[in-house]
Amino acid sequence: MSPEGKADLAAGARCPIPISDYPAVLLAHGGGGRLTQMLIERFFLPEFDNPALRTLHDGALLEIGGARVAFSTDSFVVHPLFFPGGDIGSLAVHGTVNDLAMCGARPAALSAGFILEEGLPLEDLWRVTRSMKEAAAAAGVPIVTGDTKVVDRGKGDGLFINTAGIGLVLPGIDIAPRRAAAGDAVILSGTIADHGVAILSVREGLEFETPLQSDSAPLAGLVERLLQVGGNQVHVLRDPTRGGVASSLNEIAAQARLGVRLDERAIPVREEVRGACEFLGLDPLYVANEGKCLVIVAPQAAAAVLAAMRAHPLGRESAIIGELVERHPGKVVLRSGIGGTRIVDMLSGEQLPRIC
Repeated sequence: MSPEGKADLAAGARCPIPISDYPAVLLAHGGGGRLTQMLIERFFLPEFDNPALRTLHDGALLEIGGARVAFSTDSFVVHPLFFPGGDIGSLAVHGTVNDLAMCGARPAALSAGFILEEGLPLEDLWRVTRSMKEAAAAAGVPIVTGDTKVVDRGKGDGLFINTAGIGLVLPGIDIAPRRAAAGDAVILSGTIADHGVAILSVREGLEFETPLQSDSAPLAGLVERLLQVGGNQVHVLRDPTRGGVASSLNEIAAQARLGVRLDERAIPVREEVRGACEFLGLDPLYVANEGKCLVIVAPQAAAAVLAAMRAHPLGRESAIIGELVERHPGKVVLRSGIGGTRIVDMLSGEQLPRIC
């Protein structure tokens, strides 16, 4: 390259963050918190910017042939491959089904891409594909296309899976953080931190008095039920996966330019999970979930939506845990069980790597 060309490249293609800050990718960049947000805002959005991407939703909302379509993709690198309550296969199906549901869409079809490491036992692959088949059937969505790649031994940690999905957005539904309003209720569909703690207990060989199970589950049926009741008064949906409830609510608060006020006593946490988090030094609000959703709904519809959720098997422990407020825009504030308050910030590091 000529000296002039090198100068042009240096002037027009500088790295968007100082290399001295983060010269290489960290595990925390994939944790769903502040560093993940930094990657998106400084690397991906500027390079790929378009109206569909700019919404930063769980999936893209597109107009195709007069139909409103949701499109989402996700990759799964969970370790170990099999864990109490699920495995990488069912998790891959549930994750993409849930992302589509958070767009207010009824899932229509999935793809599945497999990256296999040389030496992976075929018995394990069979267990995973069978699990995916059963999970997709239970969710009522077919796996219609896919791809397979094999990498050298030691280069893939057994198995990684990418799933993508499309779905049709339900008529009259508009789910987006921009629709959130002061006074809206925040509903959580059940207990938090089950998935992340279950993964960690197996990974680290920890034994607790009560066995811990992942909450991995497809939420499309629950979402369709609550939308039938709440309709267009349901403003925002989000599944609090990486970074947990805290990071998801911080994202919503920032996009809506509103504050979130939470009541700690209203947030459902299983006692065994709470005990495990205390033992491990974790805050349940930041631990990943794979079968729960947050619902931001107009106050006049909150009671009816909550009742509809509690009538569904995956929403029996649903609770109103807070509200959106005009004060402290962009921040989440928690009222503790003893009456104090604290700011619940975006996750800044990586609590539990490789949990999805």
